[in-house]
Amino acid sequence: MATKIRLRRMGARGRPFYRVVVADSRSPRDGRFIETLGYYDPRTDPPTVKVNEDRVRYWLGTGAQPTDTTRALLKKAGAMSGTPTESDSATAE
Repeated sequence: MATKIRLRRMGARGRPFYRVVVADSRSPRDGRFIETLGYYDPRTDPPTVKVNEDRVRYWLGTGAQPTDTTRALLKKAGAMSGTPTESDSATAE
């Protein structure tokens, strides 16, 4: 099963709020998910990003691929520091 770390949109119309979740890549954006890792609120100033770093590292270690937006948010939150990335493994060869 290919898993992705991605955003799940919540909140009312015009007031988005996102949860960072681990989901099967075949599931719809707001559909079934495996685990909630944190949340992202773009409406606060500055935008709020809160994630469980231990669980993020666990899922990255099991092969879950973050989406581009989620990858940027995880780096901003500091949850991706110390984890190998695709570019790091390519330069190691």
